[in-house]
Amino acid sequence: MSLRLRRRGTSVTRGLPGYNRGMKTRILLFAALAEKTGVKETAIELPDGATVRDALAALEAAHPAVGEMGKGLSMAVNMAYVGRAHVLRDGDELALIPPVSGG
Repeated sequence: MSLRLRRRGTSVTRGLPGYNRGMKTRILLFAALAEKTGVKETAIELPDGATVRDALAALEAAHPAVGEMGKGLSMAVNMAYVGRAHVLRDGDELALIPPVSGG
């Protein structure tokens, strides 16, 4: 899998073994997750047929904080909540929403 991170107009490609480039997914990080990673938005390239779980693993390789918060994250693809087994398509937008607290 190839991971392409974009931060303020800059992109970095990191190759992950066993995958070829296939599709691009936009990732939005919210609240504490954005604060811990220092990233509010990025894009990754994943192989065709990749799932939300695959996107999380690729993102965690670049940002360990994703793994630290991983079990409590809610995920939405194109503004609809989904599970980790959801298959992504080229151009999808994946939002990662950490648990919130407050009153």
